Amino acid sequence: MSIRQQNLGSIVKPGFNPLGAQTSTLLYNLFSWGANGQGQMGLGNVTYYSSPKQVGADTNWAIINSSQNGQSSASIKTTGTLWMWGMNNRGQLGLGNTTNYSSPKQIGALTNWSSISSGYYSSAAVKTDGTLWTWGGNTAGQLGLSNVTDYSSPKQVGALTAWLKVSGGFYAVLATKTNGTLWSWGRNDQGQLGLGNTTYYSSPKQIGALTNWSSANMAYLFSVAVKTDGTLWAWGRSNTGQLGLGNTTSYSSPKQVGALTTWLNVAGGYGHVLAVKTDGSIWSWGRNTNGQLGLNNTTNYSSPKQIGSLYTWLKIAAGFYNSASIKTDGTLWLWGKNTDGQLGLGNTTNYSSPKQLGSSTTWNAVSNGSSMTLALG
Repeated sequence: MSIRQQNLGSIVKPGFNPLGAQTSTLLYNLFSWGANGQGQMGLGNVTYYSSPKQVGADTNWAIINSSQNGQSSASIKTTGTLWMWGMNNRGQLGLGNTTNYSSPKQIGALTNWSSISSGYYSSAAVKTDGTLWTWGGNTAGQLGLSNVTDYSSPKQVGALTAWLKVSGGFYAVLATKTNGTLWSWGRNDQGQLGLGNTTYYSSPKQIGALTNWSSANMAYLFSVAVKTDGTLWAWGRSNTGQLGLGNTTSYSSPKQVGALTTWLNVAGGYGHVLAVKTDGSIWSWGRNTNGQLGLNNTTNYSSPKQIGSLYTWLKIAAGFYNSASIKTDGTLWLWGKNTDGQLGLGNTTNYSSPKQLGSSTTWNAVSNGSSMTLALG
């Protein structure tokens, strides 16, 4: 698998083929920490924890996703089965009801799920056959079903079999197809759909005509994406400079961030962004009220700033006011807001620069929501 991985709310571990079966014997446990009021940690309780706790005893977790609001969680196993837990008030767990669950529950019996992303009270997923499925709340048409009806079990979006990855945000969704095109739907009051307007859409709409989109991330009222040529693009709300364009102007169509062609991956949170370049450096910009930019201060920045001077960063995740990254050596680092123990450091102290979680060098994936974190290790 190419090192240029898509950050669409889930991170694929080496050895798992999202288009087919497991290709390696690599095994990973699932860990969680932070807020747990809805059972989103998957531990069978609603107790908060400020250090990592293992979720069950299974070692075949492959893809993880903490919903953008941090109140539900999802994972795909190496078997291709899909599991969810946590808040379910709008049917976002896809279990055919609105009951909360504090431990993982399998959605149906299918073994062909390849991508999962949860936004605000809704979820979207892609199967290995390229079909797209959504469920949960649908207030702004974010399910893409041409209506605003909630559904508590997966519903197929159209009949196409060309979908690749999805990213759920604040009542809106971004998705890429296998042909490199980029699509969006749902809430659009800040131009976050990238369609040149602020009109809501309840079915997928293509963003431009280009076929070179590599990764895309629907964040909170804005979007960020990387193309196959290594350029970085952003659009939507920019009140804290989260578009990285050197201003706080909102844009309803994609705008290139600088002129560099060395961007590898990007992740958007609640007004801030993390990005990694091909040289292994890590960069951040936007809101920084809780030190989530990792720059050892709480100053907002409207253009990319490098975090430290190391060139060993690989995977990234941006939560509400917190951030996380895994280095090439398998160590996990977190920073930003920590009032619920979401940094996993055994305390509730905020940190404005990256802090290593323990000494393990076997971390493989991380996903954080508003106040909790999931990781494979």
